[in-house]
Amino acid sequence: MQRGIAHPSLSEATREFVRRAHGLLIDGKWSEAQSGRTLDVEDPGTAELLTRVAAGEAADIDRAVQAARQAFDGGPWRRVKPAERARLLWKLADLMHDHADELAQLESLDNGKPVVFARAVDVLSSVEMVRYFAGWTTKFGGETVDVSVPGEWHAYTTREPIGVVGQIVPWNYPLGMAVWKIAPALAAGCTIVLKPAEQTPLTALRLGELVLEAGIPPGVVNVVTGYGETAGAALAAHPQVDKIAFTGSTEVGKLVVQAALGNMKRVSLELGGKSPVIVFPDTDVAKAAPALARAAFFNTGQVCSAGTRLYVHERIYDELVEQVYTEVAGWRIGYGLDADTKMGPLISAEQHARVTGFLEAARADGATVLGGAPSDATRGHFITPAVLKDTLPTMSVVREEIFGPVLCAMSFRDSEIERLAAIANDTNYGLAASIRTRDLSVAHKLARRIKAGSVGVNVHSVPDPALPFGGFRQSGWGRERGREALELYTEVKSVAINLD
Repeated sequence: MQRGIAHPSLSEATREFVRRAHGLLIDGKWSEAQSGRTLDVEDPGTAELLTRVAAGEAADIDRAVQAARQAFDGGPWRRVKPAERARLLWKLADLMHDHADELAQLESLDNGKPVVFARAVDVLSSVEMVRYFAGWTTKFGGETVDVSVPGEWHAYTTREPIGVVGQIVPWNYPLGMAVWKIAPALAAGCTIVLKPAEQTPLTALRLGELVLEAGIPPGVVNVVTGYGETAGAALAAHPQVDKIAFTGSTEVGKLVVQAALGNMKRVSLELGGKSPVIVFPDTDVAKAAPALARAAFFNTGQVCSAGTRLYVHERIYDELVEQVYTEVAGWRIGYGLDADTKMGPLISAEQHARVTGFLEAARADGATVLGGAPSDATRGHFITPAVLKDTLPTMSVVREEIFGPVLCAMSFRDSEIERLAAIANDTNYGLAASIRTRDLSVAHKLARRIKAGSVGVNVHSVPDPALPFGGFRQSGWGRERGREALELYTEVKSVAINLD
């Protein structure tokens, strides 16, 4: 028996789920892919086969879209009142909370992340996300409008669900990203076809079971596992999908936009980032170092908003960079289900090769690389955290999103606000940024000038359901979380009644 399934911490429910046959959830029923094909799911902590799931393709996507179309156009979902949608979402959240340990174990097996973080961050924050959007179902609508044309009028707007939504989610936060999309879509009254990443389908499938158990009607949420180039592409291009929501790389996001042009479906994109962190000399170094390490290396650096461009004033540069490296050098790298693991593996051999390739290029370009060595923790895709010094703005490690545990540390001398804003904005991305200073005037001025969807002051990110999240520039379109997420799943209709 492979190490993952044999791990002593695993519950029998988790083992049983992994071992069973995994089909597609379409119209409330589980079925094989029409082709009969399956895809292998690897345990990134051991590089061993974990399980197999159905490999859905265009025909399966079409079946799922038809089910979602029927549930939206002719099924009971359109007649479900907002308060009842809220109750169903609360029921789903309660079920997720009841099965939090199982979901965390599945997430750790599938993605490799430490199970303690999977439970505290991925699962429990997903529960809160569902509850947050449950609260919006009865509070999100149109408004009356005072028009200025001659005559007497009653004018108002309505917010209507956009319809059938295709949702494609990534492998770095498989459960969290699925919930970020499913919860507001259900709150708005849409129906869904979810395509999880082929590397990490397990929590999406378990979530599908909990959706049915919660009493959400058949066809409202459909889950089709499969490859991006087949199932994902078919979903993005399907003419009966009214909206596509995608989280992933900027490169693939551009392909999604092209595929969506056929029927001009609405598109929202949460894409890549290369987030700057600017540290002023009045910063408490001992307090900042662990926080900066988490900002760059949490989830093995596989975070779109990770703070991977670190700019530190020269007065504290050497001290701070040394403390950041000392912090991460003490992290235990290991298998995600081991209780003392602080950092797990990269998701795949492909991602491992990508990260090590960037480090080799950095060394060739003259950067000093602290860490970044292959780890012998297990046979999985492990690498130690890398802190890079002597980097330049032209280097690929500074300019491109690596999606791994790599931090580029650079110093600055001049604290002039406009110059620092220009440094922070010297990127194609604009997802997140953070500033560390005790001077609130400096913080406000710089935050105003940075072109990013989220800016933290003395913190890098705040994962609260009420705070909108999304990017400027090539980091995407639209916002997830908060009231703004509901806007992604609704259309506005204006109604004007002539009372004369």
